[in-house]
Amino acid sequence: MALTLCFLLLLGLCGTTVSEGLPSPTKSPDVLEFELPAMNYETKDSYDAGPIGGLFQMVRVFLHVVQPNPFPEDTLRKILQEKFDISADYEKIISYEIGIIICAVLGLLFIILMPLVGFCFGLCRCCNKCGGEMHQRQKKNGTCLRKYFAVSLLVICILISIGIVYGFVANHHLKTRMERTRNLTDSNFKDLRTLLHGTPAQIDYILGQYTTTKERAFSDLDNIKSLLGSGIHEQLKPKVVPVLEDIKAMAEAIKETKEALLNVNSTLDQLKKSTAQLNTSLSKVKGDLEQSLNDPVCTVPPAAATCNDIRTSLSQLDYNNNLGQGYKSFNDIPEMVQNQTTDLISGIKSTLNSIGSNIGNISKQIPIQDKLSNFMDYINSTETYIHRSLPTLEEYDSYRWLGGLVACCLLTLIVIFFYLGLLCGTFGYDQNATPTRRGCISNTGGVFLMVGVGVSFLFCWILMAIVVVTFVVGGNVEKLVCEPYQNRKLFQVLDTPYLLNENWKFYLSGMVFNKPDINLTFEQVYRDCKENKGIYATLKLENSYNISEHLNIQDYTGNIINDFENMQVNIDNVVLLDEAGRKHLLDFNSSGIDKIDYDAYLAAVNKTPGELNLSLFADNLEAKANDLPQGNLKQSLKSTAETIRTIYHDQVIPLEQSMNTAYKTIQELKHNSSGLPARVTNILSSLDSAQDFLIKHVSSVIVQEMKKYGNTIIGYFEHYLQWVKISITEHMAACKPVATALDSAVDVFLCSYITDPVNLFWFGIGKATIFLLPAIIFAVKLAKYYRRMDSEDVYDDVETIPAKNF
Repeated sequence: MALTLCFLLLLGLCGTTVSEGLPSPTKSPDVLEFELPAMNYETKDSYDAGPIGGLFQMVRVFLHVVQPNPFPEDTLRKILQEKFDISADYEKIISYEIGIIICAVLGLLFIILMPLVGFCFGLCRCCNKCGGEMHQRQKKNGTCLRKYFAVSLLVICILISIGIVYGFVANHHLKTRMERTRNLTDSNFKDLRTLLHGTPAQIDYILGQYTTTKERAFSDLDNIKSLLGSGIHEQLKPKVVPVLEDIKAMAEAIKETKEALLNVNSTLDQLKKSTAQLNTSLSKVKGDLEQSLNDPVCTVPPAAATCNDIRTSLSQLDYNNNLGQGYKSFNDIPEMVQNQTTDLISGIKSTLNSIGSNIGNISKQIPIQDKLSNFMDYINSTETYIHRSLPTLEEYDSYRWLGGLVACCLLTLIVIFFYLGLLCGTFGYDQNATPTRRGCISNTGGVFLMVGVGVSFLFCWILMAIVVVTFVVGGNVEKLVCEPYQNRKLFQVLDTPYLLNENWKFYLSGMVFNKPDINLTFEQVYRDCKENKGIYATLKLENSYNISEHLNIQDYTGNIINDFENMQVNIDNVVLLDEAGRKHLLDFNSSGIDKIDYDAYLAAVNKTPGELNLSLFADNLEAKANDLPQGNLKQSLKSTAETIRTIYHDQVIPLEQSMNTAYKTIQELKHNSSGLPARVTNILSSLDSAQDFLIKHVSSVIVQEMKKYGNTIIGYFEHYLQWVKISITEHMAACKPVATALDSAVDVFLCSYITDPVNLFWFGIGKATIFLLPAIIFAVKLAKYYRRMDSEDVYDDVETIPAKNF
């Protein structure tokens, strides 16, 4: 039932194309990332039996020894084709089942003969035969025989105990696994519901990602100024910007030269004014001194000599003497691109909106959600049936568990009798006691051994019957179902052409597409589902609905490519430097600034303002005035000396500083103006070259950048459409829960939960039952040495002839 359920489930999914939720991350170079919503499943895709798995493997090895023949594929094909004739093909069955048949026949002989042997043995014992006579003959090797029988029986009991342990473990393991069946069923159905309910979310996510892609494209279209315009601008920069930077530097140099010339001119004018003012002040001082020296005191010695010196020094007071427009035009390129593509951007946006509608229609055409409700009803009804059957199964399992427990307990009882017999017989045995005088404990040990023998004869045939039935069923299920399921030979048989339907080469493709020639096999579907591939690729649904034809990228991006190819952007009116600016450069080049005699100017301003040190002159004048007698002349000369000091500080010192400044300014002007005409000539040549490049090559730059910009926009949708195609064909409806459900029904429930414990049970119980045969023999032999005899052998001291004493 479980196997049929899982195959029906798989076929149902073929028609409904449901989805699975392993993440399907896809990253684009433009940070567009898509990932299908993840689904979490409860059921594990593998089963681990734990430590008991080693025992299961041991039983499988034994079965392989008993049944080494390969899987009978041809026989199974004949059975499925209803061409199997047991009268003609029975030899093949016997040849395949020969190992199991032999073991089963031996078991049946055991079942039949053991009660007969036990009955005959009992009658024989009642007739004082077969060891029933309570007399023990003395033998020289009696002690060795007793020990040998005891050790042999002990070893056999240990082997029987191991088999009993196997039986208890297998019986308990089967019970605990049956108790987990409900949880296993619930988790599988829950995973299938998760699979079905996750489909709409995945479809909505795929459609929703088109909105994300479209918004990203709209953002780039709205930013065409900064993307396309700036791209063109960046491509022209290496050719244009250096020229504009040179012109800008030239303009700065011209400006600095102009400012230097104005500073020199201003400084020279200031020097002229300061020199004239100094001459006026000195002339006035000279006149005042001449007038003071006309005083009558200067005619009287010794003042006359002082006045003459002052008069002689009066002679020393004489004094001796347009780019911005180019930048704007170039930087306006992005704005020009945006203004000229407004209508085109609107058309592209309309095209992208229509693509979204087409993709939404495609998602509706794929047969996914139409049958989900029906399939969900099928799952619900199946789950209801299983849940209704589980209590009955659990009830029957409790009876089975009780029967297995009774069988194990019977063997346990037998081996306990043997152990008690060995224990009492060994520890109660007295070597000095004669057979008729053995102790109570030793006699009890012999009784326990015989009780064990009796119980063994009573129940061993029943135990063997259980072993034979479970061996035949469990062994064949392991070899005919579990093993071929795990190595997938069972699928290979089902995939035989014309097997399940004589008119269909491939049954599964005939069921799904009504096209039996499509190579769709059960093995391939199961393998793909185990690898978590999508139902679309697993069932080759392109034969029903070819998503590649409906999601042809060229069909969607062709119109957008044509729109970008028809895009016209004209930036021929970019002028780096207008005629006025060019004329200014030419005028500056012919201004003759390079012909100025800077050295003459530097020599002129490097002179000191006059040969006389006015400060020293004022000190000498004051010293000479001090030599004169008191009077107006002396006071007049001191006042004049003070006036000269004032002229020195207020006029001469500032004049010297102005002359130093003028010297530095002329030096700077000389440095800045050197080579300017040659630079202007080179700049004009570069300007002509750059302007020629804009005229002749700007169209190719525009085409290149427009292609790059268009590829970016189209790349978003190519990436999205490719992701949609991959998601639908490889990730949507990933059928791993279906394979897991099939594994849970066959590999886990039937094989691991039931068959493996059953096989371990008959292996353990059968082993213990078979070892009862030698245990009976040794127990009967050994009991003779432990039980108290009614008579014994005695020897005459003279003739040493044995005789019975009663």
